[in-house]
Amino acid sequence: MYMKVKRFIDIILSLIGLIVLSPIFIILIIAIKIDSRGPVLFKQKRVGINKLHFNILKFRTMRIDTPKDTPTHLLGNPEQYITKMGKFLRKTSLDELPQIWNIFVGQMSIIGPRPALWNQYDLIAERDKYGANDVPPGLTGWAQINGRDELPIEIKAKLDGEYVEKISLWMDIKCFFGTIVSVVKSDGVVEGGTGAKKEVASTKESISK
Repeated sequence: MYMKVKRFIDIILSLIGLIVLSPIFIILIIAIKIDSRGPVLFKQKRVGINKLHFNILKFRTMRIDTPKDTPTHLLGNPEQYITKMGKFLRKTSLDELPQIWNIFVGQMSIIGPRPALWNQYDLIAERDKYGANDVPPGLTGWAQINGRDELPIEIKAKLDGEYVEKISLWMDIKCFFGTIVSVVKSDGVVEGGTGAKKEVASTKESISK
Protein backbone atom coordinates (compact mmCIF):
# COMPACT_ATOMS: atom_id res chain seq x y z
CA MET A 1 0.00 0.00 0.00
CA TYR A 2 2.74 2.45 0.93
CA MET A 3 4.42 1.98 -2.48
CA LYS A 4 1.36 3.51 -4.18
CA VAL A 5 1.42 6.43 -1.73
CA LYS A 6 5.16 6.74 -2.29
CA ARG A 7 4.67 6.99 -6.07
CA PHE A 8 1.97 9.64 -5.64
CA ILE A 9 4.31 11.67 -3.40
CA ASP A 10 7.08 11.31 -6.00
CA ILE A 11 4.86 12.67 -8.78
CA ILE A 12 3.63 15.66 -6.78
CA LEU A 13 7.02 16.65 -5.33
CA SER A 14 8.91 16.16 -8.59
CA LEU A 15 6.37 18.26 -10.50
CA ILE A 16 6.66 21.02 -7.91
CA GLY A 17 10.45 20.71 -8.07
CA LEU A 18 10.54 21.07 -11.85
CA ILE A 19 8.44 24.23 -11.68
CA VAL A 20 10.01 25.91 -8.65
CA LEU A 21 13.60 25.08 -9.57
CA SER A 22 13.31 26.04 -13.25
CA PRO A 23 15.15 29.38 -12.73
CA ILE A 24 18.06 27.50 -11.11
CA PHE A 25 18.06 25.04 -14.01
CA ILE A 26 18.41 27.91 -16.47
CA ILE A 27 21.28 29.52 -14.52
CA LEU A 28 23.17 26.23 -14.25
CA ILE A 29 22.67 25.43 -17.92
CA ILE A 30 24.18 28.77 -18.93
CA ALA A 31 27.09 28.36 -16.48
CA ILE A 32 27.90 24.86 -17.75
CA LYS A 33 27.90 25.98 -21.39
CA ILE A 34 30.19 28.92 -20.61
CA ASP A 35 32.57 26.81 -18.52
CA SER A 36 33.36 23.95 -20.91
CA ARG A 37 32.70 22.38 -24.28
CA GLY A 38 30.07 19.66 -24.53
CA PRO A 39 26.42 18.93 -23.77
CA VAL A 40 24.69 20.28 -20.67
CA LEU A 41 23.23 16.95 -19.64
CA PHE A 42 25.09 13.73 -18.99
CA LYS A 43 23.21 10.48 -19.68
CA GLN A 44 24.35 7.16 -18.26
CA LYS A 45 22.85 3.67 -18.33
CA ARG A 46 21.81 2.62 -14.83
CA VAL A 47 19.96 -0.27 -13.21
CA GLY A 48 16.37 0.45 -12.25
CA ILE A 49 13.60 -1.53 -10.55
CA ASN A 50 13.75 -5.27 -11.28
CA LYS A 51 17.17 -4.65 -12.89
CA LEU A 52 15.67 -2.90 -15.93
CA HIS A 53 18.01 -0.36 -17.49
CA PHE A 54 17.27 3.34 -17.92
CA ASN A 55 19.24 6.50 -18.68
CA ILE A 56 19.91 8.57 -15.58
CA LEU A 57 20.21 12.34 -16.11
CA LYS A 58 22.78 14.62 -14.51
CA PHE A 59 24.28 17.99 -15.24
CA ARG A 60 27.63 17.30 -16.89
CA THR A 61 30.52 17.81 -14.46
CA MET A 62 33.36 16.23 -16.41
CA ARG A 63 35.16 16.79 -19.69
CA ILE A 64 33.85 14.99 -22.76
CA ASP A 65 37.04 12.87 -23.01
CA THR A 66 36.43 11.21 -19.60
CA PRO A 67 36.38 7.36 -19.69
CA LYS A 68 32.79 6.18 -19.93
CA ASP A 69 30.92 3.92 -17.50
CA THR A 70 33.55 4.28 -14.78
CA PRO A 71 32.57 5.51 -11.30
CA THR A 72 34.44 8.72 -10.50
CA HIS A 73 36.07 7.27 -7.39
CA LEU A 74 37.60 4.47 -9.51
CA LEU A 75 39.39 6.84 -11.88
CA GLY A 76 43.12 7.06 -11.21
CA ASN A 77 43.15 10.87 -11.17
CA PRO A 78 39.57 12.14 -11.41
CA GLU A 79 40.53 15.76 -10.74
CA GLN A 80 41.98 16.05 -14.23
CA TYR A 81 38.58 15.33 -15.76
CA ILE A 82 36.28 17.39 -13.52
CA THR A 83 35.47 20.88 -14.85
CA LYS A 84 35.54 24.00 -12.70
CA MET A 85 31.77 24.21 -12.74
CA GLY A 86 31.67 20.46 -12.15
CA LYS A 87 33.51 20.80 -8.84
CA PHE A 88 30.87 23.23 -7.61
CA LEU A 89 28.01 21.07 -8.86
CA ARG A 90 29.39 17.95 -7.18
CA LYS A 91 30.16 19.65 -3.89
CA THR A 92 26.62 20.99 -3.67
CA SER A 93 25.04 17.89 -5.31
CA LEU A 94 23.31 20.21 -7.80
CA ASP A 95 24.49 17.92 -10.61
CA GLU A 96 21.75 15.50 -9.48
CA LEU A 97 18.88 17.95 -10.10
CA PRO A 98 17.95 16.65 -13.60
CA GLN A 99 17.03 13.35 -11.96
CA ILE A 100 13.84 15.08 -10.87
CA TRP A 101 12.68 14.25 -14.40
CA ASN A 102 13.63 10.57 -13.91
CA ILE A 103 11.48 10.64 -10.78
CA PHE A 104 8.54 12.35 -12.49
CA VAL A 105 8.38 9.75 -15.29
CA GLY A 106 8.62 6.84 -12.85
CA GLN A 107 12.17 5.60 -13.50
CA MET A 108 13.30 6.62 -10.03
CA SER A 109 11.92 7.60 -6.63
CA ILE A 110 13.00 10.46 -4.38
CA ILE A 111 14.20 7.94 -1.77
CA GLY A 112 15.66 4.52 -2.56
CA PRO A 113 18.92 2.69 -3.28
CA ARG A 114 21.12 4.75 -5.59
CA PRO A 115 20.92 3.22 -9.09
CA ALA A 116 24.00 1.14 -9.89
CA LEU A 117 25.89 1.45 -13.15
CA TRP A 118 24.86 -1.27 -15.58
CA ASN A 119 28.33 -2.85 -15.25
CA GLN A 120 28.60 -2.77 -11.43
CA TYR A 121 27.87 -6.49 -11.36
CA ASP A 122 29.27 -6.99 -7.85
CA LEU A 123 26.99 -4.35 -6.33
CA ILE A 124 23.97 -5.62 -8.28
CA ALA A 125 24.64 -9.18 -7.08
CA GLU A 126 25.00 -8.06 -3.46
CA ARG A 127 21.73 -6.11 -3.65
CA ASP A 128 19.98 -9.23 -4.96
CA LYS A 129 20.63 -10.85 -1.57
CA TYR A 130 18.49 -8.20 0.13
CA GLY A 131 15.82 -7.52 -2.47
CA ALA A 132 17.25 -4.05 -3.06
CA ASN A 133 16.92 -4.41 -6.84
CA ASP A 134 13.16 -4.91 -6.50
CA VAL A 135 12.30 -1.34 -5.49
CA PRO A 136 12.66 1.89 -7.48
CA PRO A 137 16.15 3.41 -7.21
CA GLY A 138 16.34 6.78 -5.52
CA LEU A 139 17.80 10.24 -5.80
CA THR A 140 19.12 9.60 -2.31
CA GLY A 141 18.83 6.81 0.21
CA TRP A 142 19.80 5.16 3.47
CA ALA A 143 23.31 4.27 2.26
CA GLN A 144 23.90 7.85 1.07
CA ILE A 145 23.40 9.28 4.55
CA ASN A 146 25.52 6.55 6.12
CA GLY A 147 28.71 6.80 4.13
CA ARG A 148 28.03 7.48 0.45
CA ASP A 149 31.17 6.83 -1.70
CA GLU A 150 33.20 5.68 1.29
CA LEU A 151 31.24 2.47 1.84
CA PRO A 152 32.50 -0.96 0.73
CA ILE A 153 30.04 -2.70 -1.59
CA GLU A 154 28.99 -5.25 1.04
CA ILE A 155 28.08 -2.56 3.55
CA LYS A 156 26.32 -0.42 0.95
CA ALA A 157 24.18 -3.38 -0.15
CA LYS A 158 23.30 -4.23 3.48
CA LEU A 159 22.18 -0.65 4.08
CA ASP A 160 20.08 -0.76 0.91
CA GLY A 161 18.58 -4.01 2.19
CA GLU A 162 17.82 -2.41 5.54
CA TYR A 163 15.96 0.37 3.72
CA VAL A 164 13.88 -2.18 1.79
CA GLU A 165 13.08 -4.06 4.99
CA LYS A 166 11.99 -0.92 6.82
CA ILE A 167 10.53 1.02 3.90
CA SER A 168 7.88 3.44 5.17
CA LEU A 169 6.98 7.11 5.19
CA TRP A 170 9.02 7.60 8.37
CA MET A 171 12.09 5.92 6.81
CA ASP A 172 11.79 8.17 3.74
CA ILE A 173 11.52 11.27 5.94
CA LYS A 174 14.68 10.24 7.84
CA CYS A 175 16.55 9.76 4.55
CA PHE A 176 15.29 13.07 3.15
CA PHE A 177 16.39 15.23 6.04
CA GLY A 178 19.53 13.16 6.57
CA THR A 179 20.48 13.95 2.98
CA ILE A 180 20.16 17.67 3.59
CA VAL A 181 22.58 17.38 6.51
CA SER A 182 25.00 15.24 4.45
CA VAL A 183 24.99 17.69 1.53
CA VAL A 184 25.69 20.66 3.82
CA LYS A 185 28.58 18.77 5.44
CA SER A 186 29.74 17.14 2.14
CA ASP A 187 29.89 13.83 3.98
CA GLY A 188 31.24 10.74 2.27
CA VAL A 189 32.28 12.24 -1.07
CA VAL A 190 35.31 10.48 -2.53
CA GLU A 191 36.60 11.67 -5.91
CA GLY A 192 39.48 9.21 -6.16
CA GLY A 193 40.90 6.04 -4.70
CA THR A 194 39.02 2.97 -3.51
CA GLY A 195 35.98 4.52 -1.93
CA ALA A 196 36.97 3.28 1.54
CA LYS A 197 38.37 6.40 3.12
CA LYS A 198 37.57 5.67 6.75
CA GLU A 199 36.60 2.86 9.09
CA VAL A 200 33.04 1.63 8.78
CA ALA A 201 32.48 0.53 12.37
CA SER A 202 29.89 3.22 12.96
CA THR A 203 28.12 2.20 9.75
CA LYS A 204 27.98 -1.42 10.87
CA GLU A 205 26.43 -0.26 14.12
CA SER A 206 23.71 1.58 12.21
CA ILE A 207 22.83 -1.60 10.32
CA SER A 208 22.05 -3.45 13.52
CA LYS A 209 19.72 -0.75 14.82
